[in-house]
Amino acid sequence: MSEELDLILDDAESSMKKAINHLESELAKIRAGKASPAMLDSIAVDYYGAPTPINQVANVTVLDARTISIQPWEKNMLAPIERAIMMANIGVTPQNDGVLIRLFLPPLTEERRKELVKRSAGEAEFSKVAVRNIRRDAIEGIKKLQKDGLSEDIAKDAEKGVQELTDRFIALIEKHLAAKEKEIMVV
Repeated sequence: MSEELDLILDDAESSMKKAINHLESELAKIRAGKASPAMLDSIAVDYYGAPTPINQVANVTVLDARTISIQPWEKNMLAPIERAIMMANIGVTPQNDGVLIRLFLPPLTEERRKELVKRSAGEAEFSKVAVRNIRRDAIEGIKKLQKDGLSEDIAKDAEKGVQELTDRFIALIEKHLAAKEKEIMVV
């Protein structure tokens, strides 16, 4: 019985860690005024008929705080990469010089910064909902074990442990959100 309980708690913790990892990757994609190769992670290029991430067909580097350089490993990939960036609608127009593509990121307006903060808050809220759903599933698992013979005291302690785990991960989400908001709002 306690093995099943440990399994429920471990599963809940690992699922909550996955929710945090997802939040971190989503927040990394939100541009905060600084150039970052992570901005291009969600963009796929048509590479000989297969959709392939840009970083697998080209060298993506940050030249300075507002410029990203994309140097394809094959020259014939310049046009497909440029087309993919245009189709992704990330708010940047690629500059192709025949050898590499440069992305010049314009400075963010106050309105755009607020929009990005809202988007970050939305991602954080999705993560909180995911953590709460994991908590609900874990508590349902504990209640099922209680019906199968787990003592009430052990069940209450386990539910308290799940709640503490939830509170810890919600606080971590808030910390990530506050850091991202600060990063976005710094001019």
